[in-house]
Amino acid sequence: MSEHFYVWRFKWKKWLTIIGCAMAAAIFLWFQQVNVWSVFSGEKSSVLGKGNKKEPNISLTFNISWGEERAHDILKQLKEHQVQATFFVSGEWAERHPDIVEKIVEGKHELGMLGYRYKNYVEQEVDQVRRDLQHAKEVFTKLGYKDISLLRTPSGHFNEEIIKLAGNLGLQVVHWNQNPNDWQNPGQQKIVDHLMKHTSNGDIILLHASDAVKQTANALKTVLPGLKNKGFTFVTITELINQADAKAKIVD
Repeated sequence: MSEHFYVWRFKWKKWLTIIGCAMAAAIFLWFQQVNVWSVFSGEKSSVLGKGNKKEPNISLTFNISWGEERAHDILKQLKEHQVQATFFVSGEWAERHPDIVEKIVEGKHELGMLGYRYKNYVEQEVDQVRRDLQHAKEVFTKLGYKDISLLRTPSGHFNEEIIKLAGNLGLQVVHWNQNPNDWQNPGQQKIVDHLMKHTSNGDIILLHASDAVKQTANALKTVLPGLKNKGFTFVTITELINQADAKAKIVD
């Protein structure tokens, strides 16, 4: 009996240790979440993560940092379904493919930037990020697009310093709140199912148009008419911002 009691007591202590570690990890993550929200709580440091929840308007956005083939297929689908989107492209990519940038603009889509070189801003010094953004602005100006005011940070990573820097340079940081991870090529149906199930008023949808994305264009054949049939209206990011009740929402 004493031997069984010892074994039980040993297992009980083991489970207590595991539970304690799990609770400690949860508390740590909770504090991390609180810190993230508090960092971006100032009025001067806002990130647009969602539009007006009261209006059935949604923004379809695409990131492009390399390649040239998939962008044409996606533009074709947008034209066929008469949908205007917002494209965030890196300055380096725009230099290499000015013809595709021109095609994006000719299709009445909105143009935003991903900086110049697609490299995580959080891992760089602020001065490096400043030089990258200034270089990007110079490149777009040289290409004839001097009024770009929308910025999506590479990989969506940012901190308070980067947001303030962007604001000082006249740029609005734009994030997203719907992401089917199409860049992972999870399957066309999974992309469709995610967007058809989870999209709601004011959402900003993140998709990609780089060459690694192989299923997005075909998914759009179902998603675009499907979301329209659910009563949603596709608008550009600027249109989403300009809505009377739209506010910059702090994102985590």
